[in-house]
Amino acid sequence: MRLLVLAAGVLLVGALFSFIALSKLRNQLSIKELPKKLGLNIQSDSTGFTLDHSFGAHSRYRIHASKAMQYTEGKAVLRDVKIELFGVDGKSVDRIEGGEFEYDSKTGKGKATGPVEITLMRPGVAPAIAPKATPGQIAGKATPLASAAQNAARGEVRVKTSGLIFDEKTGIATTAEHVEFSTIQGTGNSIGATYDSQQGTLVLDRAVDLNALRGSTPVRIHAQHAEFVRDEQLCRMHAASADYQSGQASAGDAKVYFREDGSVTRLDAVNGFTMTTASGTHITAPSGQMEFNEQNQPHHGHLQGGVKLDSTSQSNGHSRQVHGSAPTAELEFTAKGELHHAHLERGVEMHSDEQAQAVHTSRTWRSPVADLDFRATEKSGMGKIELAQIHGTEGVIVTGESQRGATPVSPSRMAADDLIGTFGPGSQLTTLTGTGHTSIQETTSTGTRQNSTGDRLEAHFATQPAQNSKTNNANSALSSQVQSAELDGHVVLAQQPAAMPGAPPEAPLQATAERAVYEGAGEWLHLTIHPRVVNGGLELTADKLDVSRASGDAFAHGNVKASWMNQNDQPSKQQAHGASTLGGQGPAHVVAAEAQLRQITGEATFRGQARLWQQANSISAPIIVLDHLHQTLTAHSADAANPVRAVLLNAGTDRQKDGRSSPPSVIRLHGGDLKYSDTEHKAWMHGGALNTVVAETTTATSVSNEVELLLLPAGNHAGKDGASAQVDRLIARGRVNVTSQGRRGTGEQLVYSGGSGEYVLTGTASAPPRMTDPAHGTVTGEALIFHSRDDSVSVEAGSGRRTTTETTTQK
Repeated sequence: MRLLVLAAGVLLVGALFSFIALSKLRNQLSIKELPKKLGLNIQSDSTGFTLDHSFGAHSRYRIHASKAMQYTEGKAVLRDVKIELFGVDGKSVDRIEGGEFEYDSKTGKGKATGPVEITLMRPGVAPAIAPKATPGQIAGKATPLASAAQNAARGEVRVKTSGLIFDEKTGIATTAEHVEFSTIQGTGNSIGATYDSQQGTLVLDRAVDLNALRGSTPVRIHAQHAEFVRDEQLCRMHAASADYQSGQASAGDAKVYFREDGSVTRLDAVNGFTMTTASGTHITAPSGQMEFNEQNQPHHGHLQGGVKLDSTSQSNGHSRQVHGSAPTAELEFTAKGELHHAHLERGVEMHSDEQAQAVHTSRTWRSPVADLDFRATEKSGMGKIELAQIHGTEGVIVTGESQRGATPVSPSRMAADDLIGTFGPGSQLTTLTGTGHTSIQETTSTGTRQNSTGDRLEAHFATQPAQNSKTNNANSALSSQVQSAELDGHVVLAQQPAAMPGAPPEAPLQATAERAVYEGAGEWLHLTIHPRVVNGGLELTADKLDVSRASGDAFAHGNVKASWMNQNDQPSKQQAHGASTLGGQGPAHVVAAEAQLRQITGEATFRGQARLWQQANSISAPIIVLDHLHQTLTAHSADAANPVRAVLLNAGTDRQKDGRSSPPSVIRLHGGDLKYSDTEHKAWMHGGALNTVVAETTTATSVSNEVELLLLPAGNHAGKDGASAQVDRLIARGRVNVTSQGRRGTGEQLVYSGGSGEYVLTGTASAPPRMTDPAHGTVTGEALIFHSRDDSVSVEAGSGRRTTTETTTQK
């Protein structure tokens, strides 16, 4: 548009000066007065005459004709006419030439019957219109004529036309013929022209064209109609357009305002305004204004009535389409006239569609206000610019959809009070930075819904891959794929796994932290600074939490603490990780160095000095695994110095001397591994790396290859509701050694009943159980029974005979 108004100004000013030069004949040398000066009262002709009109020592203008003829009825003819206009030094500056002129004294009209050529020249002297000025500085009253003379001082302006008619009564010169212009800036033409010397208006009727050069770049200006108002320094154009190497501009109707020195000051466009950049970006609006500096470069623009932006680009198999709209737009330009800033408001919307290999992504930006910054490309000499940054305020929402091949569409939504998007080469989105109520909502390809909020958001996007890249990863194939993101301040993450067919919905995962970092490779979210995860009835804290956005798996590192409720204690009935703890009804707790949570299976693995407890029952081991699917708990150890330890409440009671029952005691075990089934209320401990299992009660200690525990569920035994599950029976198997109050027994199996407090030791036919008492010797039999409440021992002999031996020992 800058080129349009500048070139149009050159065309119109050149044409205006040409008509003004002709109109001077009306004021200083009217054709009507020519017969008198030539003695044309007689019917005769004159050959080869010259007329000088002088002031002082020098001529001001000179008319020369090879022949003049006077006809009857007031008509006269001049042939081979040459009119020269001089400066104050007497040197020729301008020239008007025509083959033949006709003048009708009755109508007051003069007409050139043939071609007319006007040459405006400016040598190194001041023109007559400004006698004291130099060619480089026209002094005196600034007029369009002065501006034209100043332009002519830098070269020649030539105008060719025919059929020119001048009406001395109205001061209007017209032609319906073809008009050609030739200036130092270029050449132009139009069909038909009218100049009103009294009103100071010049009208180019139709088909106005100008071919000019901007440096070495050709420019073509076209308008269906043009009008120039001298006194108002105004040019009106209809259906005007400018074509140039770096783009195109057009307007349905335009007004161009000039300064007194002839430079453009403002352009008002209505009935449709369009700009097209060299990179293929189209900007349209119903109306707009452009302001220009003294060097005819635009410095500010205003578009209104519904601004629209459209852009299409394609390279290396990557295509992008962008469509934007806003009610108004304010444009700012550099000193060179290149667009560098746009301010959009009252509802901004930007939509983009991108296709890279098999990945399709669409994104929509909505905000009340947006500021766009542009930068020149490497080919900025051709007028190419690209988007560098977009800044939205007063609440920004960015929605998007991503799809790879025929996979399900993955929608997303990003919001912030203030959001800044930064673009790299080729206007590829590289960074999004949001502050104030930031949030991200996404649905993964597996159907998992995720929502993240925080005070500040910074997202980094992968750039377009190299043309010869052989990778087939969606993250590298898509230039706008999220590479990494950071959330800071009051971070909250909510994740709802997709429901499996025929299965109840999984418990949602919620996480909080002060900082969250998203990693595009693998889709991991890293939570730090007081992170906390809630999954159903599970609550987990650690120094750092890693959450997989694809699978929902979570990893905790450093000072891991977990608490959860049993399934029966959850009002929602949704199962949590590790809900099958130790059969109790109260909350369960775990501490460990690390933890891993599997979303699909509900399996929770705790590592590094892990300890789990629920009321009075507890387990400690290097590794503790809670399996939600199978309702089991397992503990492992591969280090004999760090065995699996369990402390379980004993269902049995001991009698005190006064006959009252003692409070419930505990059973302590340690071995290589432990497994507990909540559905069976059983626990098994094996020797594993330790080779043996040690079980301790208040009255005896056993060492064996393995131990089986049968637990009573909470509430199914004496005690308050909600009490811990208690051991009803303990069975030790394999090379059993038992000691109790100085006695020592050996066998293959030991059965302890918590309710009765009895120990039953058995063996094999070849190796019956044996018990050694320091005071009474050794006892054997089919089964040895130790009664912990009265310190008696029963021996069952073979063949069905029963023998009882009582031994009294000092306590």
